[in-house]
Amino acid sequence: MATLTMKSASGTDAGTVELDDDVFGLVPNVPVMHQVVTAQLAARRAGTQSTKTRADVRGGGAKPFRQKGTGNARQGSIRAPHFTGGGVALGPKPRKYDQKTPKKMIKLATRSALSDRAAEGKVVVVDSWGIDTPKTKTAKQALDALQLDGQVLVVLGADDDAAYMSFRNLPTVQVIKASELNAYDILCCDWIVFTKATLPTGTALGDSSPTPAPKNAAAAELAADAADHEGPHGAGSHAALDDGSEPAGFPIKGNADSMLYHVPGSRFYKQTIAEVWFASEDAAEAAGFSKPGSQKSESDDAADDSAADTEGEDA
Repeated sequence: MATLTMKSASGTDAGTVELDDDVFGLVPNVPVMHQVVTAQLAARRAGTQSTKTRADVRGGGAKPFRQKGTGNARQGSIRAPHFTGGGVALGPKPRKYDQKTPKKMIKLATRSALSDRAAEGKVVVVDSWGIDTPKTKTAKQALDALQLDGQVLVVLGADDDAAYMSFRNLPTVQVIKASELNAYDILCCDWIVFTKATLPTGTALGDSSPTPAPKNAAAAELAADAADHEGPHGAGSHAALDDGSEPAGFPIKGNADSMLYHVPGSRFYKQTIAEVWFASEDAAEAAGFSKPGSQKSESDDAADDSAADTEGEDA
């Protein structure tokens, strides 16, 4: 991780801070940034422009002159597009300009923009602004102490209301909340100023790997218990319930008359009345049940052919 000297609001050194490589150490992805910024600008468009066609323009109901005998080209209405005051052909109509952008692409564009500014040394971290009362003069003095020129993007926390009202009147400063950080605003400014509390990390921008939900662990434990359950047809089997419902962890239906088993989603699964339930296909086959021929896949057929060849060689 890159180390950056943290500043105080008075411009003095206030220790060091590390920049997360997952956020500030990437190689900027220019095509992704371009696509995301284009989508942001498109979403800003109101899309309320509208022109009138020849059907919307007032007047022109009567034929301007007779069809033949005048020497002129035939005309049906003075509100046709080629007449002055007529309708507009193929003109703009109200529409939406929104573009669908994946969340991962938006996050990558934001990280790429931050990495670009960090590579140029345009990222500043302040321990805190220390502004309790809104005052623009205090905010300007803080920026002058940091020696920042050009357009400055100040990223504040949700509780920095006094600092927000102090910076918002400065013409060269754009103020934004940490939750609203985006690629367009980053690229539009020369400097980005974070506080120690708002400095983004990979976790904050959604890079952390998701923690498995507790239900996954519960499902695995349930499957293990079902495999060890000793039923009427050995391990992994369960007797049919009185109400005909599926026992937890035993999704496969078995029919004792035909000695066939049916897996969920198969053709006759819903029509089959289970006389025994199995936790897995292996448990069903160990009990002497087999899968219907219509449900066998090519891999199952190949395995059956291989087994038949082996038996033939042994004979």
